[in-house]
Amino acid sequence: MNTFYVVTNTQKDPEYKNADVIRKYLENKGKKCYVQKEEENTAKTYKYTNADKIPPDTECVLVLGGDGTLLQAARDLVRWKLPFFGINFGTLGYLSEMEFSDYPQALDKLCLGEFTVENRMMIEGDAYKGGRKVLSDLALNDVVIIRRGHLKIIDFDVYVDDSFLCSYRADGIIVATPTGSTGYSLSAGGPIVDPGASLMILTPVAPHTLTSRPVILPDNVTITIRLSGRMERQGADCAEAVFDGDTSLICGAGDYIKIRRSECSTQMVKTNRRSFVETLRSKMN
Repeated sequence: MNTFYVVTNTQKDPEYKNADVIRKYLENKGKKCYVQKEEENTAKTYKYTNADKIPPDTECVLVLGGDGTLLQAARDLVRWKLPFFGINFGTLGYLSEMEFSDYPQALDKLCLGEFTVENRMMIEGDAYKGGRKVLSDLALNDVVIIRRGHLKIIDFDVYVDDSFLCSYRADGIIVATPTGSTGYSLSAGGPIVDPGASLMILTPVAPHTLTSRPVILPDNVTITIRLSGRMERQGADCAEAVFDGDTSLICGAGDYIKIRRSECSTQMVKTNRRSFVETLRSKMN
């Protein structure tokens, strides 16, 4: 690789010091490196990373920060089909390949071509209110339908390819990708899945029953989550649908979301030979 584009978390790197360290290191090796500045994020079609500012010769996007920064960049730049390399200076940084302190070794391998690229599936959801589609968005980690306001449970029905699966009374429900299996889904009791797998995970959040369990589904189905009519007494803003912890929509009784595998995907660069099991052990202690 010869040309890189750096996206940094400006809350943790407000003066671009870490980004400039990366840029100078690569330029000293004869490579080209561009750093996105916060003032470039003015296009309304993007949330955090302005894809229109990326030079056409870019070969890799270096994401400095934590998992949230990488998720945001992946969603904004998904149409460019560029590989991402995460350099963590957040907290857990499960999606990141390296800690910031290890950047020289990692960047050397990128420059020498000593890396592999993993393909990560994404999901997309269409949200409907009054039978009309009002929102479509992508997620690399998960789509979450969660209660709002006072401590009231929500009722919802789940369908798989239009076949009724079950009804839940819970605080919410998570539809996660394999990449997202180590995020909120895991905290809610969902299974850990190898990120290279192709499937979807359905995990209820604090279900009010002893028999509710996570469900693993193939990646070629459509999952529909419909808020039950029994929730009319709770009002039109009793729940919220959230894509990757970012884009959200207020929901009420009768509203529903259709979730399926997206044709888009995210490419993640790997420079170390640690297996999924080794990464799991080190990150999750």
